[in-house]
Amino acid sequence: MIITGAVATTIVGASVPVTGLLDGYPVLSGQAVRYAIGGVALLAWALITRQRVPLPSGRDLVALALLAATGMLGFSACVLAAQRHAEPGFVAAVVGASPLVLALVGPLTTGRRPRVRVVAGAVLVVAGVVTLSGGGTWGWAGLGLAALALVGEALFTLLAVRPVARIGALGVSTWACFVAAAEGAVVATVTEGAAAWRVPDATEALALVVLGVIVTAVAYICWYSCVSRVGADRAGVLVGLMPVSGVLASLALGAQSLSLLALAGALVVAVGCALGLG
Repeated sequence: MIITGAVATTIVGASVPVTGLLDGYPVLSGQAVRYAIGGVALLAWALITRQRVPLPSGRDLVALALLAATGMLGFSACVLAAQRHAEPGFVAAVVGASPLVLALVGPLTTGRRPRVRVVAGAVLVVAGVVTLSGGGTWGWAGLGLAALALVGEALFTLLAVRPVARIGALGVSTWACFVAAAEGAVVATVTEGAAAWRVPDATEALALVVLGVIVTAVAYICWYSCVSRVGADRAGVLVGLMPVSGVLASLALGAQSLSLLALAGALVVAVGCALGLG
């Protein structure tokens, strides 16, 4: 199950170039469409594999609604807004502290104490992410928005711990997608009106499908399967693989060249993951 978590974070990290194809598309409606595609893809997978998608209880729906608002829609909005007031490297460095948050808070959600080995591994992962991202200039608004994005990133996992135990990774992934799609559609319509729903061009449509099927449906079920088996704290150290895979994707596309600083950061992340996962 550690492999599924690594696959999930690698997919998300490498998806940055795909997300960039939607720069000109309305943000909230694009997120709503993406999550709707992800939910449909997960339902199709359940039908093909003859798996049951359990209905969430009222308590689970509340958790999923908060997860969708903070860890899915809110996270994306805060990251985009933060980059208007701070360099992307700084935002990545702040959000990259989520492994440490999960290592400290994750065990508390199940009545356990934080494990020293996992916390130590998370500290190394955070140090590696900061080294890898390079930091950058920032303003107080950028810091605040990046901190909110960090909270959203952590809540994406923490709010799912108990629902995953009750309705499984497939259930949480599917219903979270549909809830996020509904929330995004409502907010987009209220704030932007008809302008939020322009028809995407061919490139944007392809990006939405890739994000919905691979970066959402596949990555989410892999991630929550990992969380359900190894715990939020240990799974959290794998979040450090996101910026590493992002750098690898940029190298493959020729968008940047390999530097010693990036290589050192990636190695520190790897050591942190190995230590935290035991």
